[in-house]
Amino acid sequence: MSNLATAATPPQSTPAKSQNIEEKLVRALERLEVAAPMAKLNFQGPVLELAQRLLVEPDSVPQLYALAPRFDAAGVFYGTDWDTPSTLQPNLVAYTLQHGEPATVTLECLSELRLLAIAQGHGDNPDISAEQARLFLTQVLALNLHRLFHGQHEAERTRLGRLGQSVADLHQYLLAHIGLKDILGSLIDEIWRILAQRPIQVGYVKTMVTQIALSLAHETGEIGEARLGADRLVSALFAPTHGSRGDPGLEEYTTRLNGMDLPGLQQEASGLARAMHDIGLVSDYHAVFLRWLLMNQRRELIADSLGLGSTGIDVLRNHGDLVCRLIEDAIHPETAQAIYGLALLLDRGILHMPPIAPGLWRQIGLRLSAQTVQSLSAAFGEAQPPRAFLLAGVISLLGQPLGIGQGNNPTCQSARALSMWSWNDPDFLLHSIAHAARFDSILMHFEGEPISSSEIMATRTAPLPLDTDPVSVIVVPHLEHIYNEMGKRCAGRGDDPHRWINPELHGWWVGRKFMIAVDVGSGKLKDYDTFIRNFYGSYHPHYNGNQPVIHPQPAGLAVTDSTGAFIGWHAITLLRVVADQHGVMRVYFYNPNNDSGQDWGHDVVVSTHGCGENFGEASLPFPQLLSRLYIYHDDPVEESILASIPATEFDDVKHMAISSWAADRVVTHGEGEIGT
Repeated sequence: MSNLATAATPPQSTPAKSQNIEEKLVRALERLEVAAPMAKLNFQGPVLELAQRLLVEPDSVPQLYALAPRFDAAGVFYGTDWDTPSTLQPNLVAYTLQHGEPATVTLECLSELRLLAIAQGHGDNPDISAEQARLFLTQVLALNLHRLFHGQHEAERTRLGRLGQSVADLHQYLLAHIGLKDILGSLIDEIWRILAQRPIQVGYVKTMVTQIALSLAHETGEIGEARLGADRLVSALFAPTHGSRGDPGLEEYTTRLNGMDLPGLQQEASGLARAMHDIGLVSDYHAVFLRWLLMNQRRELIADSLGLGSTGIDVLRNHGDLVCRLIEDAIHPETAQAIYGLALLLDRGILHMPPIAPGLWRQIGLRLSAQTVQSLSAAFGEAQPPRAFLLAGVISLLGQPLGIGQGNNPTCQSARALSMWSWNDPDFLLHSIAHAARFDSILMHFEGEPISSSEIMATRTAPLPLDTDPVSVIVVPHLEHIYNEMGKRCAGRGDDPHRWINPELHGWWVGRKFMIAVDVGSGKLKDYDTFIRNFYGSYHPHYNGNQPVIHPQPAGLAVTDSTGAFIGWHAITLLRVVADQHGVMRVYFYNPNNDSGQDWGHDVVVSTHGCGENFGEASLPFPQLLSRLYIYHDDPVEESILASIPATEFDDVKHMAISSWAADRVVTHGEGEIGT
């Protein structure tokens, strides 16, 4: 972006001057529109310079909005981070506006106007729908509500001059089109939808709740029925108990605890636990309370403050010293969310597995490598020691195997591996974390041959994933290198490499029977009828002798967008297949994305709650999931019998696939048989 011109603050303007700048901008935009793709970078500078000059003029936002539908087609964003709107992150907008150069701020403003045009139906971009554009702007406004209520920061006013006021004017313009009621109501609904999936990473959600609290404090606008949901979210973070009423601050809260009797402390403990389990968010006051219990010899209240069930209470009774040490070392206001992971870890009962308690003691005393310290500090700051952030991340992952997400990093294989190990092999997970954090290396084997991540990383580099949980920050780079190396060793075998990679990377429990719906060489459907029948015979309780899924199994999806168009291949984990409360047979699966609720087109909409899902699970009716599946594993113990599926259901699966991701993969042979 350094080649983009930056205009000086213009003198006091007139309507005629504004019109003159607009005319010049239109001509510059026309030149950009007709420029060849490789030449567009040479024509972007004048467009952005003139757009910035126009933006600082009074009442100029409507003029720029009128041009917004042309921005994408002309190439205003070509070659920049804004060129693919579906990858934009609402939580980064505030940083861009606060710290970006004027040219960058101008580009951000033009992007938001472009998205508003798409959301209002005045523009289009194949990479993002009107609904997605509206949601993005809703989140941007929610995270920047202070611009609506308080105007500019002083630093912005000094750095950007009149452009800073233009940013505030732009957000007022967005607000006028979207509406405050819609912003808060939609945002609150979105927060509840995300929290229903119980993700480990909730920093973004906490930021949004904080902004909601500020807006409610100013009593600006009415949000109707959403008010109750907003109050529950805000109180869960800032006033979950009687002792934290009024959000007194952490020091004052400690003073209040010092003055409480035992019934008052018991009420605090149960109130904190109730808010945590009800919402899925953990208040900083909860961390202060747990640490206060340790300092004041009140360990008997830990179980109540964690909201433990009978299994968790039994584990706490047998491993009390370990639990207290975990709280002491890992639970701080900056890592408060790990309290939820700790509660679930204890209720899972995995500390009864002989290797887990020693593995956690090893993690507590682990000396981190210099690289690990540097990576954790870069990702999470220095409010607490790096070892505290990593230990908190370990606790969260062990407690929430389905809560880990890949964020904006294309690491679905690695995120799935971490989830699967936490679910099925937590001993190996702790072993891998310890080696990655201490020795900057993970050693795995592929068909008997060792693969050392440190040896690969000495010759290859990969970007560090900073927008994710602490364990992923440290372990994912190693797993990605190992995964890629396994893929290289499968080159030339003439079949999908996941046939061999998945059992070696994930674990012995991965089925050795491997089914794939496409021919690897051509990408066309191959023996798709058998693929469908085998999946029914392997996983559907009505056709496999009512055999439940014993171990989570890796599978591959052909992901589609809301129109049913193919996007790409994606890794998931098949968890269980059971009938929901309405008698619909559903496949419940883990999606490594931070948000599993997705519209895959043609009424295939992934559910994350309300259809029998456990926290972190996604689900679809059996035929719908199968229609987007392209690989799966199985390990049958009986002779395979192709399922006799009702013709209508069988045809529905084929139709859903062929009308979406497989539309251009159909091969017709003989009497019209598909994909053979």
